[in-house]
Amino acid sequence: MASDADPQPMSRTVAILYSLGLPLGLIALVFLPAGRTDWLPGWIFIAVLVAAFSLSALVLARLNPVIFRARSRFQPGTKRWDLILVTAILLAFAAEIPVATFDAARMEWSIMPPWVIAVGYILLVGGIAVTAWAQAVNPFFEPGVRIQSERGQHVITSGPYGIVRHPGYTAAIAMFAGIPLALASWVALFPAALAIALLILRTGLEDRLLQAELPGYADYARGRRYRLFPGIW
Repeated sequence: MASDADPQPMSRTVAILYSLGLPLGLIALVFLPAGRTDWLPGWIFIAVLVAAFSLSALVLARLNPVIFRARSRFQPGTKRWDLILVTAILLAFAAEIPVATFDAARMEWSIMPPWVIAVGYILLVGGIAVTAWAQAVNPFFEPGVRIQSERGQHVITSGPYGIVRHPGYTAAIAMFAGIPLALASWVALFPAALAIALLILRTGLEDRLLQAELPGYADYARGRRYRLFPGIW
């Protein structure tokens, strides 16, 4: 149930533009670098993404509809360093698809066995699923790093937060790694690696902020030792 302290929803016009613009933008990212629209792996990739994200949205609309408000825009108070990092991460992430399709569909530099492509789709769909799981249990899952005092932000310990402290970032890393593999491009692993490195940096900075400023988080961190990868970090 939304409250007055929750972020304002997108206007209907913006929501319509968003829902139309994302699929069209995805089609452009896939097929413009490919140089042709008859590349079947590209259509399979788009279909999987649209199906996975649509199912995720339906689940969230039932379990945690306020998340659409929280995720609609960067809110006042978002840290400046985070805005810079997010911009860099999104640019690296956005580069993955055109680099991959330019490689796999036009230049054919990469040769990738089918089982690696299958692993890519497992990482991609698994990442989307874990992201939805984290958003379903965490109403404070915003795009920017800040302490949401006006919303009464508190530590979330259920769901994937019982395993690692930043499951949304773990899921994002899986998606970043999965896209080049799903599109059969070794070359696109370079922008993916940059996006992952920047996201790991962001994880450390956000974790430090939460331990310093969010009540109860330091105790939670002592009980959940690992930020992203169980048994590793």
